Amino acid sequence: MDAVRLIRDTRRALKSAWGEQNLIAEAWQTQALAEAVGSHLAQHGSPELRAGGFSVCEAGSRACGSAGPPGARVSSVRAAILTEVREPAGTLRELRDLLSELGVALVSMACSAEDEAVYWQCIEAVDAADDSKDRVCSLLREVEAGLQGEDGTE
Repeated sequence: MDAVRLIRDTRRALKSAWGEQNLIAEAWQTQALAEAVGSHLAQHGSPELRAGGFSVCEAGSRACGSAGPPGARVSSVRAAILTEVREPAGTLRELRDLLSELGVALVSMACSAEDEAVYWQCIEAVDAADDSKDRVCSLLREVEAGLQGEDGTE
């Protein structure tokens, strides 16, 4: 499945997530998707995308770890069905926006958290989403600079 479609599916799931565990699970799904997109670009992208793709993959991997989302089966990980990134710049823009929306949702949940453990889990997830978003933005700048160079515009 194309990355943009998966990102949009994840965005819908994030918007409909209710409760702490569902939001944390969607945060994990988002980071797994960042890892998968980065990995795909690192493995199959043009040479100039590979280092940045690896960086995005690394951030997503570090954020979601190997344990999997709370209460989810491996087969329920949306990122597992990623097969292609048709248009890297558009995909990275969509992923950047998803990570931004995730950060807002997590901050909102942290502000209303009554349990200190939930609060800190949200804060850690916000930090991870920010790191992934920073790396996505850096790669997006490289992609857009390359596109401008191809067009002959500056």
